[in-house]
Amino acid sequence: MTPQIHLHVLASGSKGNASIVEGPGGSVLVDCGISRRVLLGRAEELGVDVSRVVAVILTHEHSDHVGGLSVFCNRFDGPLFATAGTVAARRYLTELPFTLVGHEDELELAGMRVQTFPVSHDVADPIGLRFSTTDDALGFCTDTGELGEKALEALADTRILALESNHDERMLATGDYPAYLKARVGGTTGHLSNEQAAEALERIVGPDTETVVAMHLSQENNRPSLCVRTLADAVGAEVGAGEDGRPEARTPDGRLTICCSAQDWPLSVW
Repeated sequence: MTPQIHLHVLASGSKGNASIVEGPGGSVLVDCGISRRVLLGRAEELGVDVSRVVAVILTHEHSDHVGGLSVFCNRFDGPLFATAGTVAARRYLTELPFTLVGHEDELELAGMRVQTFPVSHDVADPIGLRFSTTDDALGFCTDTGELGEKALEALADTRILALESNHDERMLATGDYPAYLKARVGGTTGHLSNEQAAEALERIVGPDTETVVAMHLSQENNRPSLCVRTLADAVGAEVGAGEDGRPEARTPDGRLTICCSAQDWPLSVW
């Protein structure tokens, strides 16, 4: 694939989420769960021009994905997109001028085709996203307890794959979370584990896939090194350290890289 789409993860985790998907005709902000000040600071750190954001899409209504949107919209007049269930779940979201989308819709934004697909999370009507041009594609899927057929199809063989890898199953089982929370996180409407993400990679990584970004890592029930190692084993990649010293893995032919996003440091994939 010819790179035309770029991913900038400004924050990913239970304390706040925001990513910018940059296309040929502008950028799309996916979720806005951090303050405007932090968002602008992280974008500046990555050299990302926030003025190129032409639209915002929400994946679901949890506060770590929408908590900063109202303030962001004070200085943003572009279109906002979310499902009807997402908008209705928060009173302050109903006061914003959303365009409603279903979980199997297509949009044309920033020179990209944006496809929505259903995911499984304990919220009203969550979605994942596939961004594509004629020569490039990016899959984006966080906050889901399992991947259905439509999600697997939408994520297959994208050049950049941003996929949830929230927890290590053993760490969750033996950790300090109360039983009800362990059941929620590990259930079919919770969050994907490293092991589930690794199993999915065996199916959806294709010849055009160049970078897998593990998303929404738990700070209590996961470790970047453990996450990368688990995903690497699924695709025959070798674990090492990236240029910034963070855990990373590459296949022996150098065609596929696996890395992790984080709550407190931003990441760009070109």
